[in-house]
Parts: sequence; C-alpha cells; structure tokens
Amino acid sequence: MYCFQCEQTAKGTGCTVAGVCGKDAKTAALQDLLIHAAKGISMYAHRAAELGRRDREVDVFVIEALFTTVTNVDFDPERLGQLIHRAAAILDKAKSMYETACAKADKMPESLAGPAVWKPAGDIDALAGQAEEVSVTNRRATLGEDIAGLQELITYGLKGAAAYIDHAQILGKDDPQAYAAFHEILDFLTKDNPTADELLGWALKTGELNLKVMELLDAANTETYGHPEPTQVRVTPIKGKAIVVSGHDLKDLEELLKQTEGKGINVYTHGEMLPCLAYPGLKKYKHLAGNYGGAWQDQKKEFDAFPGAILMTTNCIQKPKESYKGRIFTCGLVAWPGVVHISSDRDFTPVIEAALAAPGFAEDAPEQTITVGFARNTVLGVADKVIKAVKSGAIRHFFLVGGCDGAKSGRNYYTDFAQKVPDDCVIITLGCGKYRFNKLQFGDIGGIPRLLDAGQCNDAYSAIQIAVALAEAFDCDVNALPLSMIISWYEQKAVAILLTLLHLGIKNIRLGPSLPAFITPAVLQVLVDKFNIMPITTPEEDLKTILG
Repeated sequence: MYCFQCEQTAKGTGCTVAGVCGKDAKTAALQDLLIHAAKGISMYAHRAAELGRRDREVDVFVIEALFTTVTNVDFDPERLGQLIHRAAAILDKAKSMYETACAKADKMPESLAGPAVWKPAGDIDALAGQAEEVSVTNRRATLGEDIAGLQELITYGLKGAAAYIDHAQILGKDDPQAYAAFHEILDFLTKDNPTADELLGWALKTGELNLKVMELLDAANTETYGHPEPTQVRVTPIKGKAIVVSGHDLKDLEELLKQTEGKGINVYTHGEMLPCLAYPGLKKYKHLAGNYGGAWQDQKKEFDAFPGAILMTTNCIQKPKESYKGRIFTCGLVAWPGVVHISSDRDFTPVIEAALAAPGFAEDAPEQTITVGFARNTVLGVADKVIKAVKSGAIRHFFLVGGCDGAKSGRNYYTDFAQKVPDDCVIITLGCGKYRFNKLQFGDIGGIPRLLDAGQCNDAYSAIQIAVALAEAFDCDVNALPLSMIISWYEQKAVAILLTLLHLGIKNIRLGPSLPAFITPAVLQVLVDKFNIMPITTPEEDLKTILG
C-alpha cells in the first residue's frame, strides 16, 4: 500500500504497511480501486451530461464513492467490496445512458478506454490485487512525483467537496451542474500526460466547485434547521442515560432526537457535531443536553469513559476499544468491521436500547458552558458594529484560526497562537481545530466576543462570506483586509477548502502543522510564488510578521 492523503501520514511521507489512521493494506487498496471505478463512471456521465442527460443514481453513487474514501470513514473491506461490485453496475448504467444520449443526438459514441472499460475481479483479495495496477505508486513511477502529486491534490479536493455535497443532497439540495463538474474533473484525471499547468488550473476549478458545493450545503442546513444563533452550550454532563453523537451529519442527529424524545435519554454532541447546538431546529429538543469531550482524535479515551451509547455519523471514527465496541454504532458511509451499522432507514432502536442498558451519568458535573453559533447570519447582522470597531481602532486585526485537529505533534501551536493573540484582535474559528482553545476565556471588545465560533469545517462558507462582506464594506479585496488565515489541516475536506481559498485569490495563508506530503517541493514553490502560501513557524514569529 501507499497512502499520503492525510496530514498524520507515517514519517510525513506516506503510509506503506498500514495506515496511521487504522486502515490496513487491503482496505487502502479497495479504496483506490473504488476511485478508479468512479473515474470510469464519470467518463460516461460527463459525456452524457454534455448531451443533456444525467441520472441521479449515477451522480450520487460517484459522490458516495469519493466520500467513502475520505480518511476515517470506511474501514470495512466487506462493505468496500460490495461498493466496488455496485460500481460495476453503475458504470454499465452510465455507459448505456451515454450511448442512448448519442443515439438521440445522432452522434457516434466515443470509444473510451482506461477506467471506462474496467471490470471488477472476483472476491475481495482479487479486487485488492487489481487495485495495484491503479495505485498512486504506479502513477508516480509512470508520470513522476510532481504530476502524480498534483493529480492527488485534485482527487483529494474532490473527496472533500463530495463530503459537503453528500450532506446537502441528504437534506434535499441538489445541483445538476455541480454533479456535472465532478464528472468533468474526474474525467480530466483519466487523461494521459497532463501538464503541471493544466493540473494546477483544474485544482483551482476544484476549489471553485467546492465553493458552489459549500453554498449548497449552507442553504440546505439553514433552510432545514434555521440559521445558527449565539447559544450557550453546556460542556459538562448531567445525570441520566446518555447517547453521544459524533461526525458531521445534521439529519442523523435530528432523527435520533426524534426517536429518543420522551425516553429519558440525554443526547450529547461530540467533535464536529458541537455546532448543531446552535441551530434552532435542533436545539429545540430539550434532551439535546450539551457537548461531551473534544475533537475526534481523543475519542478512545472519551468514549471509554462515556457511560452510554455512541453514534458515529459520516466520518471521524477510530478503531474502537473493546471496552466500548459493543455500544458504538455507525450510520451513513462510516463503517468499522464488527461494529453494528444502522441501515439507511435511520432506525436507531439498537442505539437507544444500548443507551438504556448502560448506566448513564450517576450525577451532574459542575456546570461549564461555552458559546457557539457565530455563523455568517449572526456576524453579518452586527457588521456595522464590527466595521465601526475596526475604523475606530478598537479591533486591530482578525485571525481565522481553524481547520482540522489531529493526533500528530505540533498542534499545540494553535493553542499557543490563540493565547498570544493581542487583546485588540478577534479570533474566528471553525472545524474541530477549535478544540485546542475553545474552552479558554478571551473576553470581548466593546461587546463583540473575541472568539467567534463559526461552526463545523462544513461551515467554511460562513467564514468566507464574512470575509467577503467585510471586504465589500471596506471597498477592498480580501487580501487587503486586516485578516490573517492560520489553517490546520488533517484530511481531504481541508484540502477542498484550501483550494477554494486559492480559487478566490486569497494569499498569505499559513498552513500547518506540516505541509502535505503529496505536494512536492516543485509544486509547493509554484503555490508560494503565486499565493505566498507558507508553513507555520512559531506563534511569536508568525504574530510578529503579521502584526509588524
């Protein structure tokens, strides 16, 4: 195996025996083959879309295939094998759709090769062996590290964007043009001998696609559950039976809340689910009791101590300890071998029964709260107050300190940075990276909190809209604002957001705790020259450089 798609990859170069994330070589190979199959499907779907034909099953399957291979999502070889065989059927359907579209347009179908003619091998071991032919190792040897690395940059951006559009389509928000763009970009990735300039251009197109997708997800969330609003959230448990929900999916949480209402069970969010407590349509449930624990990488310790049932939605799962393997459940695309998976009908009866069988919290812990809910609607609602504070000098600078958290050393930088930000500056945060400092006290500036929690990584659109609105108010572009972006990355959704920022022309982004292994020195130099992207150094040095 060879995998370097996440930040914590072994020795900063790539996992070769087993993934640091916990996936084995067979799982990694099956994920590579699933992406190859998705490319084949998209080759036909892209050409069919150009002729005015599409199929929602085809569109959604490609999205789910991409999302399935995001870090910390599906570790189950059996499920991956089933998906790959389904991919073969979807590929046949996409091919038939294209040929029908050609016949209707009186056009001769192209004779496609590569992923378009892929056929699955028999059992899982045979599929894993088949994957070796399409691995990144093979492409690095054939195309060179720079070209293969740029292809992976685009692929990872597509994986991240797929996660966002999947959440949106679950809530009923679809955009045929967005699906068509996924197919077009995947089709491009099958081209022979692409140049570095072409690949960089398509990487920025991937960022443009992700911006559209994040806007779609923002609309899906806010139209379904209302705009997030400033909300005090309890972060200490209360007496009673309990379920903790981790991951990202709002629909899963809503359905669980409906099914647990009146059953004497308190529901807690965990990790990236924390922002759910700010949505009016979710916080109306009185048994949504607060947030438990911190970011995803601490779950083994936190779930071991949690006296109830655990539900993982979409991603962020780690290998469960035996002590809680019998009371952890997965749903959606996330899966782990031996863990009970809730089917697509979202019948959470097994989760509820496990919670009722567990002891629950014996007593209330001393109450502690934090404030969340500073998404775009809230912040832009007081934009005049913010602008006035900037013009008067009360607010000197904004720092967007956010992104993914992770287990790799060096992330204490973000805690130290936030603590060292001067008192006349505001910190905007989002993603699970905020757990590095979101329980600290930062005070306010004239009633404006110095720490503004904008939500999940899924809510990056909010932060972008805040920056764009401020730039319009000051009649400048975003790069001229008193705003600096200090981004932590871990997996592919962060890659998608980074590509969106680059598509928007945003420069001077500081990225850490380490730079992506799939970006070679030559490619990094291009990004430095064009966007002045740079690695973090120390909090003191970075603040000195930014603030002068």
